[in-house]
Amino acid sequence: MADLPPVQLAADLTNANIEVNAGYSGASISVFGAVFGASGTPSDVVVVVRGPDQPLSIARRERRAGLWLNGGPQKVEGAPGFHLTASNRDLERIAGPGVLRAAGAGLGSLPVSTPGGGDFTRAVVRLKQGEGLYAEDPAGVDFVDRGLFRARIELPVSAPVGRYRVDVILFQGGQAVTRRSRELTIEKVGIERLISGFAHQRPWAYGMVCVLIALAAGWAASAAFRRV
Repeated sequence: MADLPPVQLAADLTNANIEVNAGYSGASISVFGAVFGASGTPSDVVVVVRGPDQPLSIARRERRAGLWLNGGPQKVEGAPGFHLTASNRDLERIAGPGVLRAAGAGLGSLPVSTPGGGDFTRAVVRLKQGEGLYAEDPAGVDFVDRGLFRARIELPVSAPVGRYRVDVILFQGGQAVTRRSRELTIEKVGIERLISGFAHQRPWAYGMVCVLIALAAGWAASAAFRRV
């Protein structure tokens, strides 16, 4: 019997560059691809979209002298600003927890490190889920024909700018067989880019400009009311 060819995976994005301007309200992109040489073996496809890491602090509420107060902030390491895992069925039906973690699939694979341990990590995940920035979509990948698949990725307006990594992972028999990676960029353009760059490069000057604008607006409003 002749050896079967190794399974192959092809994948790409409909749009790898998202521009943020004054009218930006979020974006939608599609991931599409095909599985070749599967030889009848059932295949699962998982798409993982991970945004740039963002510094984050979270405080635990502590009981002191009969009162509930916020404790000291804990710095969170390794928390991406956006994380979405889309698949063609529930992740637990595709592979075991260890395999999923090794592949970087699912919220359980996030390399979030907090001094407070698991409770803080779960709190970070819940916080991001509530903001619509972390999610798992077990119906996010559709097989549209023999080996052909697509996934629709919704990026909320709150998704941070920067470079994103999109991993398309092929699973067979509960194991990650192969993957393809693509880069997605969300960047500000036009006046938004100039303002953002000015704020990051010269924060003190940016702050002074904001104060002056606020004072001018207040003076203009006061003058207008005096004329009424």
